[in-house]
Amino acid sequence: MKLHQLVIKDVVRRKRRIFYSALGVVVGTMTVVAILTMAAAGEARIYNQVDKYGANLTVVPAISNVDMKIGDLSLGILAVGENYISDDKLMKVRQITESKIRESTCASAKAEDTALSPKLYINTTVRGISATVVGIEPVEESRIKTWWKVRQGEYLTDANQAVAGAIAANSLKLNVGDAITLNKTDVVIAGILDETGSNDDYQIFVPITTLQKEFGKDGLISSVDIRAPCSACPVEYIVDDINQGISGVRAVSVKQIAESETGIVKRMERFMLALAGITLAVGSFGVASTMMSSVHQRIKDIGIMRAVGASRGQIITAFIYEAFIVGVLGGIIGYLAGTLLAYAIGPVIFAGANVTFLPQYLPLSFLLAITVSTIAAVYPAYSATKIKVADSFRSL
Repeated sequence: MKLHQLVIKDVVRRKRRIFYSALGVVVGTMTVVAILTMAAAGEARIYNQVDKYGANLTVVPAISNVDMKIGDLSLGILAVGENYISDDKLMKVRQITESKIRESTCASAKAEDTALSPKLYINTTVRGISATVVGIEPVEESRIKTWWKVRQGEYLTDANQAVAGAIAANSLKLNVGDAITLNKTDVVIAGILDETGSNDDYQIFVPITTLQKEFGKDGLISSVDIRAPCSACPVEYIVDDINQGISGVRAVSVKQIAESETGIVKRMERFMLALAGITLAVGSFGVASTMMSSVHQRIKDIGIMRAVGASRGQIITAFIYEAFIVGVLGGIIGYLAGTLLAYAIGPVIFAGANVTFLPQYLPLSFLLAITVSTIAAVYPAYSATKIKVADSFRSL
């Protein structure tokens, strides 16, 4: 009988011991696979949200916070900079954006297809309740927010009209045709938007010129959203040119925001993987302990192997074979258990995340499980080679 056949026969005969050996490896690989699968789902959700809901970049006033101190005594934080962007800077933003898109290698991109939507935010009172009213360019805003759907009524077509977000309409008890007062002018609710799951649900939208006029903000805006006409457009270069070429504003790529959020996810992932590594280490001690117990239980068998001429290398190889089988079982079960765990708790940790089956982690699961079980088997295998034929007779 060949050595590997002998090992397989012994494994079948000692199924419970093999299961206990594999259990620690299963827990470790399960944890690793679950963490990686959930992290991938979380990152995918962030980028999907960016692609679906975000402009490519946003331009805001360049406001910085200065920590005011006298000696070691802090006097608080002082915001330095203008709170608004002037219309003349808006023109420069458009020129830089369109120029960079014309220079890009994206053949399908046309500079005139760029959507550039200025906004003006005003906190005011509507029907005795504090509310945020947003001034927008109706056409440009609809080009950027292609997911907007009017649930009731119609979209903005007149300067004295407004559309309300779903939650704002519900809180303020607004219906299509109702009039609300902004400063001293009445505007009519032309439509109510479908719920989007964003801040838009809490806001009321009116043409920006109306809001500028009523609140004395002529020529001023709060921010600018820009959506390039193609995914390959050089958004990062546009951001750099705006930040370097226009004073008083700060451009931020939505991709940078997404990368910042995924950076947090990755830090959490690394922390959890460190814990999983500890779990794998504990699992390896479990494998080693079970195999050491196996060595003591099999003194007679090992002694007989030595008596019939088995070398130290063959005995070590037999234990390595057994560890390999433990690793394979631990890898398969750990991968399946980790994937199921990710499906169970992934949507709880990352709300709305779509956890998917990721076969690329199966080889990793095998590698981890086999490596841990093999390393754990080295000392028990070495101990088995120290058993003498005489020891096996004394164990009878």
